[in-house]
Amino acid sequence: MHELGIANSVLEAVRTEVTRYPGTYPVRVGVRIGEITALDQEALRFCFEAITRETQYEQLELQIELCQRRHRCAACSTEFIVRDYDVRCPNCQSPATTCIGGEELELSFLEVEEYGTGSAGTKSTQ
Repeated sequence: MHELGIANSVLEAVRTEVTRYPGTYPVRVGVRIGEITALDQEALRFCFEAITRETQYEQLELQIELCQRRHRCAACSTEFIVRDYDVRCPNCQSPATTCIGGEELELSFLEVEEYGTGSAGTKSTQ
């Protein structure tokens, strides 16, 4: 299950980035995943929750954005979303197309808050 390794890499990136901003804590982290990366979103979410459970990052929310497979036609330069594995250009029907999206696997954002300004990083006294 490579989702566990990816979840761990995301958490390591969060840890690294948070050290650059003293006095803050991470609230939400976003990742962009292309639909042809062979990555199971739910498995990634499960792994991320498992490795953050009972840690200082337990409240950290993982937001996943799925990026559709996109191609560009070599003949007419039309860019389009591939549906049902049909890579022919919908404009000119040329089969000569190139993949330009759908292979993403990247950290897209990290949202942090300063201690004392939100409720996500505070503990209840009740």
